[in-house]
Amino acid sequence: MSDAVHAYTVRLELVDEPGELLRTLEPIAENGGNLLSIFHERGNLTPRGHIPVEVDVEATPERFEAIVEALRDSGVNVVQAGEERYSEEVTVVLTGHLVDTDLSDTLRRVQDCGRASVTDVSLSAPGGTEDVSSARLRLAAEQGGTTEALDAVRAVAAEKDLQVIAPLAGGEA
Repeated sequence: MSDAVHAYTVRLELVDEPGELLRTLEPIAENGGNLLSIFHERGNLTPRGHIPVEVDVEATPERFEAIVEALRDSGVNVVQAGEERYSEEVTVVLTGHLVDTDLSDTLRRVQDCGRASVTDVSLSAPGGTEDVSSARLRLAAEQGGTTEALDAVRAVAAEKDLQVIAPLAGGEA
């Protein structure tokens, strides 16, 4: 049994109900996790309509496994758990017929690139779902994974005839 303590990040999706965050923290405390930070962005929703929460904890590997298992056993939706922490964030805007071209499929394919996670989506469809719409996507990427994540966004957008507005890379002329 290893007693080396490591920092871990657990990404969760919580239902917006009173007491849900507290209920989620109980398995961490009960299994010996040392809480480092909580990022709870109540104003944003995941594609499934839940609140994204990122919890950083310190624990031994065995205790961390017990924490994740206890969270899942208590019904908490664990999106990602592990030492690998997303260290880069980028926001892009897609415009076009997002609803007609299956926005859920677009998000899944971007996430399937493996180097990034869609952490937030905001859709605007002022003309209704049959008209052109826009979506702001916030992506959290592994160190060095932003380019690959943006490439995935551009590939899906090209296939679906969507336009991408992405940030300029720093330092380029």
